[in-house]
Amino acid sequence: MEEGIREKESGCADRDMCPHSLRETIAAVFPGKCPDIRTYSGLTLAYIGDVVYDLIIRTAVVGRGNRPVNDLHRITVKYVSATAQAKMVQLLADSFTEEEKAVYQRGKNAKPHTTAKNASVADYLKATGFEAVIGYLYLTDNMGRALELVKKGITLAGLEI
Repeated sequence: MEEGIREKESGCADRDMCPHSLRETIAAVFPGKCPDIRTYSGLTLAYIGDVVYDLIIRTAVVGRGNRPVNDLHRITVKYVSATAQAKMVQLLADSFTEEEKAVYQRGKNAKPHTTAKNASVADYLKATGFEAVIGYLYLTDNMGRALELVKKGITLAGLEI
């Protein structure tokens, strides 16, 4: 039923021509199980959230103009470090929904087998919690909310791209 509603709203009769989320498109090309995302571990959510957050930041940085790759990397590192993410999530905590707070706690309280090279354990765990939230939002097709949180976190932390 939901697909029919989505098709009617978008005016799309041919499913292949309808705009879908990146996650939906990937799942269509690489079909797999459809487990309940709420059962995913905090580290699994952080695993995918890390890459989604990185993609958001890299897209924003590249959107500022063509530059040498070393410059792009230097700029990107300011936003994707555990320290920067920990600062952002501390400032965003009051903006989380109850569901996002629960996902954050699952990610933050997970027991990772590695730690960041240039961050404290506390910052690394906060960053892992933040990445879990971003991963959860991506997997639940709520990229608008993920983008909203990343933008707000960058603004609050004074890290404008």
